[in-house]
This record gives sequence, structure tokens and C-alpha cells, in this order.
Amino acid sequence: MPRPTALSLAHIKPGPKRRIIYVSEALYLVIQPSGHRSWMVRFRGPSGKPSKIVLGSVDFEAEIPGQPEIGMPLTLAAARQLANEILRQRALGRDPVADHKAAKLRQRTQIQEAEAYAFSTLARRYIDEYLIVQRKARKWRRFARQLGLLYPVDGGEPTMAANGLVQRWRDRDVRTIDDVEILSVYREARVKGTPGIVARKREPAESRTHNLHRALSSFFGWLTHPSERIVKTNPCAGLLLPVKAEPRDRVLRPEEIVKFWHACDKISVPFGAVFKLLLLTGARLNEVGGMLEDELNGDAMWELPGSRSKNRRAHQVPLPPLAVEIIASVPRIENCPYVFSITGRAPISGYSKKKRELDKVMGKPKPWRLHDLRRTAVTGMAELGIRPDVIELCVNHVSGVRRGVAGTYNKAELLDERRKALRRWALRIEGLTSGEQTKKVVRLRSH
Repeated sequence: MPRPTALSLAHIKPGPKRRIIYVSEALYLVIQPSGHRSWMVRFRGPSGKPSKIVLGSVDFEAEIPGQPEIGMPLTLAAARQLANEILRQRALGRDPVADHKAAKLRQRTQIQEAEAYAFSTLARRYIDEYLIVQRKARKWRRFARQLGLLYPVDGGEPTMAANGLVQRWRDRDVRTIDDVEILSVYREARVKGTPGIVARKREPAESRTHNLHRALSSFFGWLTHPSERIVKTNPCAGLLLPVKAEPRDRVLRPEEIVKFWHACDKISVPFGAVFKLLLLTGARLNEVGGMLEDELNGDAMWELPGSRSKNRRAHQVPLPPLAVEIIASVPRIENCPYVFSITGRAPISGYSKKKRELDKVMGKPKPWRLHDLRRTAVTGMAELGIRPDVIELCVNHVSGVRRGVAGTYNKAELLDERRKALRRWALRIEGLTSGEQTKKVVRLRSH
């Protein structure tokens, strides 16, 4: 029988069943009913039992430089070369099948290890298993964003931020990231902006470096934890912590409160209502914005669970009549659990855009932030002569006069005093915004 050539083998057509065509010593051509062709070597192993190895798919015109390897497309000449090498190894007493399986296992292990130590894989684990499940960060979405992952507010799978760290270091082994590379992204964040986050300011900002440092240091700190032991040292540990911004002391003046209040009536619903409640209650933005219908009861009480507060402490807010009126005026979406929602599936978002709109209506006031409304409420109640411990209870603070031993043993809720304090503050705002100072003042009992 003449020795088959590449041309003669190429003309063999597939049949209804798999066809195995003898080519040369130990080498066979396998043709599947689908038309797929591959090379196979048959021989007897060290035990005398029949063995076989699939060398790779058939490509009569392949031109691959270097030595042919198992798994790549092979020409007839390359398949014969590999078959001869396998037979040579068998003659030397080796087991080609066992060697091939061991090589495949090593390759699979290397791939699995590369995936397990990839920055993108571990960043996702850090957020899902540590920050969210163990509740190690109240604002975990901010940490995720710093690392380059964007989690939808209404749930679902995250997406990679364009040019974010997860996209940039997607398959990078975290064990190879050192302090030099960390410093490089710190400088980039300070000068140009955090990778994956559009910079609001063109000038350098230390705050961007600080936020990125917090996220990366926490991430690598988790990798060094005894329960993980993925990296030996935290590459962020030896770096100087960027200088924090000075504590803010911005408080809205009475005339600014008036402009703010009337401007809230001119922006879209329900943002104006949320902003007004921030000033009336002194609560935090996410607490008010994420208010649930179930948290409100018929006694004008807002019962904030510990799962939604910054300090993880349940908080009761006695709502003054003005706050109750504002909440009642907000249109509701049927079957929506949130008081303030646009989609009906999640609380409102996009505060930054609405804040810029609010500033425009106010006539470009002196720079301020929404969190300054909380400080304004605390300052305003203090100016009304309300006791500091009552004010701290109103805004769910655990510092100041209720910190340490005092906070541990003093569990008085002072709900009556808090109700009167918030009502008195609401009357003060009503007086300012109505154009006249109200004389209806609720006096707190003296102690």
C-alpha cells in the first residue's frame, strides 16, 4: 500500500461514523462525521495495554515555527515528527500518556493559579466576601469604585470602569504589584485623576490620592490577613499617608438658609424634599435618601435601623410637623418600598447633579456641601439653647458628652426632649423662610 500523502488524506470524505485512517507507524488520521479531523497516535504502554494520544487538529497548510507540540494544529509532517518522538520516548521506557496527562495537569494548575491570584478576581472577592458580607465598610461602593468596579444601586453584577484598576490590572498577579507601582497610581490620581473616575477638578488634588490609598491599603491588608495569606506584605504600608483635608466648618447663614429653602421648591421632585429633610433632621444623606416606608409609623416617628446608620446604631427621629408635611407631599410609586424613588426599584441617586442645579437657583453661593446641612442643624439647635446631649441624640452622635464611659452607661433616649428640640428647630426654619420670625417656640424643660 503506497504511503499516504497530505493530498490523498485531504480528499478522504467523512462518513456516517467516525473513521480512523492508518497513516504510518502508530500515526492515524481521525475523521468525525461532522468533518473535523485530528491526528492520533496508538501504541502499547509499559503495562502492555493499548494507549493513545490525540496530537491535535489537522491543518495541511499550517506554518508554525519551532518544534511541533501536542495540542496545536499540525501538518502531516509535524504529526509524523511528534509520533516518532512519542515512540522514541516509549522505547526509552517512559510513559508518554502519563507524561502528557501530567503536563496537562500542570498547565491547568497554572491557569487556575493565575486566575486565583489575578487582581480582578481578588478585588471581586474582597468586595463581595469582606466588605459586603462582613460589613467592613459602610460605603463599600466607594471602595469598589476606587478599585475599578461599578456596582448597580438596585443590585446585579458589577461592571468594570473604563481604565479603572480592575481593567488595567485585570489578569495581573497581585503578588507582583509593589510599592513603586502603587506610588505611580497615587501620583496619577493626584495629578490627573483616579484611574476609572472622571476628575471633577483639573488641578492636582490630594483628596483623590487619600481616597485611593484607603481603598488599596484596605484591599492589600485583607490579602495579608491570616485567613488569606495571599501576599506577605502590604505594598501600601510603607507609603506615607496623604495629608487629609482640614475638617470642614461651613455652616449656612440665615439668609443662605432662606435661599436654600426656596431653591428646593424649584428643583425636581423628590430632591427638594430630601434636601429640606437633611436640614430639618440633621440626618445623613444616604439615611434620608434611602428612607423606607416601613421606617415611618403613625406617631410621626422615623425609626432608622442600625443596618442603615453610619455607627450601626438604631436611631429614632421624632419628626416635627413640617417634616411630616414634606414627606406626605412626595408622590409615591405603587409597590415601591422607598419613600423617595424615581425608578420604583431603588432610592434616588444623582445628588451631585441636583446639588449643582440647586446652587444655580441659589445664585452661586459660597461653596458648600450637602453634609454642611447636618452641621447647620447642629449649630442652629445649639444657638437655640438646646442641651448638647439632646442635640447629639437628635443626630445619632456617639461622641462628645456621650462618648466613653458616659455613653456606655447612659442609655437614656430622651425622646420627649428630642421631639421638642427638633420641633423648635423646625419652627426656627419656618420663621426664617416665611419672612418673619415665629414667636411660637417650644421651650425645653430645664434640668
